[in-house]
Amino acid sequence: MPMLLSRKNARLGATGIAGLRVAIGAAAWVAPGAALAPWIGRKESSTVGAKLLARSLGSRDIGLGLGALLAMRHDAPVRGWIEAGALSDVGDTVATLLILGRIPTRLKWGVLATTLGAVAAGAVLSPCVDCHEPEADEEDL
Repeated sequence: MPMLLSRKNARLGATGIAGLRVAIGAAAWVAPGAALAPWIGRKESSTVGAKLLARSLGSRDIGLGLGALLAMRHDAPVRGWIEAGALSDVGDTVATLLILGRIPTRLKWGVLATTLGAVAAGAVLSPCVDCHEPEADEEDL
């Protein structure tokens, strides 16, 4: 099966996704209520339990993002990190869909689109981030 992206472009995309994941995780630590408000509503996001959940999810995203970034930096396999991130995003998507009608915010559609986009990005990027591209033949030079 042909690769959709070159290794270089897949790693560029993976770097962006991983960096965004770290930034979102850090935001959840710094402002947990604000991080959850688009997902579950302002009132619900202000509770102690919601803030605990936001920081826990933030830790997950920081770990997944930094894991991918460090793997790329050390030229270690990256695919598993990208797949793990996409799998966690599948969980977020399913969890959101299960209670979609009861979430008290219009911004839930943006959150749902973001999680689905992250799943799709992981599906496209993961097969390509560790691929070895054929080297150019001497005749092609």
